[in-house]
Amino acid sequence: MTAFTYAQKVLFQHCDPAGIVFYPRYFEMINATVEEWFEARIGFSFAQMHGVDEVAVPTAGLQIAFKAPSRLGEMLEFRLVPKRLGRSSLDLEITAVCGDEQRLSMTATLVFTRRGAGKSVPWPDDLRAKIDNEINEMVEKDA
Repeated sequence: MTAFTYAQKVLFQHCDPAGIVFYPRYFEMINATVEEWFEARIGFSFAQMHGVDEVAVPTAGLQIAFKAPSRLGEMLEFRLVPKRLGRSSLDLEITAVCGDEQRLSMTATLVFTRRGAGKSVPWPDDLRAKIDNEINEMVEKDA
């Protein structure tokens, strides 16, 4: 299996007056990529997660490097690779490219929580199995 990819066009709403993506807007695009990955690859939509099951996956940490600016009208491809699954955490590697040019690289740690818990809780077995499968398929692909 390959990295999960999600294409997003740079819209006016993402840009500063110079027509360059205002860096906080990247986080909205990244969150959309994570949301789509959960639904497409894990089978767990944010609608189900937040609305029905009353759980969430907030970001606990991130590190990002901006490599080159992105401009209004460009099509960005976000690539998400799950790297490590902990008791209640998940490390992701996300890159954004436009054509052959990398625009950003990021590592993020998400944590699994339940509404009202106020802290992380262990991943449910069914989600853990699906995420583990994603990670293992990436490892096998790289081997």
